[in-house]
Amino acid sequence: MSYPTLERISTPADLRALDRRELGIVADELRAFLIESVSRTGGHLSSNLGTVELTIALHSVFNTPHDRIVWDVGHQTYGHKVLTGRREAMAGLRLWGGISGFPRRCESEYDTFGTAHSSTSISAALGMAVAARNRKESRHSIAVIGDGAMSAGMAFEALNNAGDIEDINLLVILNDNEMSISPPVGALTKILARMLSGSTYNTARRVGEKVLGMAPPVAELARKVEEYAKGMISPGTLFEEFGFHYYGPIDGHDLDALIPTLQNLKKLKGPQFLHVITKKGQGYKLAEADPILYHGVSKFDHTAGIQANKGGGKPTYTQVFGDWLCDMAAADPRIVGITPAMREGSGLVRFAQEYPERYFDVGIAEQHAVTFAAGLACEGLVPVVAIYSTFLQRAYDQLIHDVALQNLQVVFAIDRGGLVGADGATHHGAYDLSYLACIPNMVVMAPADENECRQMLYTATQYPGPTAVRYPRGSGSGAVLSGAPMSALPIGKAEIRRQGRRIALLAYGSMVDVVRRVGDTLDATVVNMRFIKPIDETLLAELATSHELLVTIEENAVIGGAGAEVARFIDTQPRRPRMLRLGLPDRFIDHGDQAKLLASVGLDEAGILASIKAIDQADS
Repeated sequence: MSYPTLERISTPADLRALDRRELGIVADELRAFLIESVSRTGGHLSSNLGTVELTIALHSVFNTPHDRIVWDVGHQTYGHKVLTGRREAMAGLRLWGGISGFPRRCESEYDTFGTAHSSTSISAALGMAVAARNRKESRHSIAVIGDGAMSAGMAFEALNNAGDIEDINLLVILNDNEMSISPPVGALTKILARMLSGSTYNTARRVGEKVLGMAPPVAELARKVEEYAKGMISPGTLFEEFGFHYYGPIDGHDLDALIPTLQNLKKLKGPQFLHVITKKGQGYKLAEADPILYHGVSKFDHTAGIQANKGGGKPTYTQVFGDWLCDMAAADPRIVGITPAMREGSGLVRFAQEYPERYFDVGIAEQHAVTFAAGLACEGLVPVVAIYSTFLQRAYDQLIHDVALQNLQVVFAIDRGGLVGADGATHHGAYDLSYLACIPNMVVMAPADENECRQMLYTATQYPGPTAVRYPRGSGSGAVLSGAPMSALPIGKAEIRRQGRRIALLAYGSMVDVVRRVGDTLDATVVNMRFIKPIDETLLAELATSHELLVTIEENAVIGGAGAEVARFIDTQPRRPRMLRLGLPDRFIDHGDQAKLLASVGLDEAGILASIKAIDQADS
């Protein structure tokens, strides 16, 4: 397809030079371009279709990049990327060597703040606004935050701080599409929805407008009455109590409403709050009908749409977990499932349908999710927190103080451990083995295959303290799921999968399968370590006496990881063999195909072999 008007735009300055009537054409072409482009690369689609007009309006009214726009979460910025000189680069979106699917400061001066996790935009934009004020620079700071992201405590911490700071040019735009990734939850969502669902508020406004046309004394009384009534049925008063001037809601797809409103707000001082209503998937009927399906997509035919998966392939670890949780809930009434707004991504759809009274989506509130689980555990339930590795980082304090310190039985089902692929550095589960293993009372496990994943999850429910089962994104080795009753593994016991000589390869989780092949090549002993904490000290002591070289292999940061714990123990032994620790290097790893990423850090079969041969030859 050709996009004649869009192709004239290399920077927002080109957009601002267009005639106002041409902006509608830009919106149509930008939306069509995004559908075609994302269908070829994969990526986030629904959210980006919903922000087309808002993106155009912002870059038309504000002098970017001098004025700062901070996008929250960041997966709504494809249109922003196109309008800021990256239209051609969209062909490599999220691919190895290509541009990121999120804003990155190193990628463009228009990406004023790197965002990929929720609810950071108001804090960052406030920092920028205060810096501009203190430097006496005339610039605007704009935070664009979704209604799902507003469920996080950090967003309200920022509102609380911002409302108490005067003389700043800060605009918070609530992009209200009644969706995050999963369906919205929580009281705030209900407040926003209530105002839009009926005619009460609109009727109140129309009556207020008529009354306000009366004599001044009566008009002032009517204004106060309307403000009180409005506070009973709208979110305006909520944000105004934080010190913001609230405006809206307005149609986020109407440029004739957006542009004049933003132009007026640009003239005002102090914290401003604009509430816009958008629709996920706007302009693409298939995405409008199923915004969850089209939230994050692989390559697809955009004319035919995403075709249903006919099945037959290996189940993912996420599916294995979801099915296990349903099986476990049927056998144990104490089991409850918790997710911080990731029902689909964490495999909880079936559980939510079959056990709605035992399913809790707490919204984008990881800290609350963990302490909520701790409270449930105090009363004898067995909460299972389904969470991505990268998101659990946000609740680290709660994990230590509210769960581990009290030695509560909370099961953490940690998805996306290791390198996740196209979402890149912000979403890689690179640190969990390091940050979990140092916490007292924690038991940390990593399954080598799908069957072992079920066993470990069951083991976690039988253990009286806090446990974590960490598994990777995607499918495993294809192990046939056993129909036998689930049984608990002995805590802290590894297993030898291949007996060799001289070299022992100690593999964790996702690395076991590839290490087995390396073991065949080297005639090495291969150990499925299973437990990161506690480690199998008995087996390690035996290996230290019978082997010349011990190699630990993990898809986790090598600093402070599982290998570090093995090395610590080996240092206490009377006979200390040579050691090689392989894992993720001390740098952030970019986005791209998972296999390519593993090869780039030497964690594929060839890389592991090369590292072992290099140290073995150097020491021989």
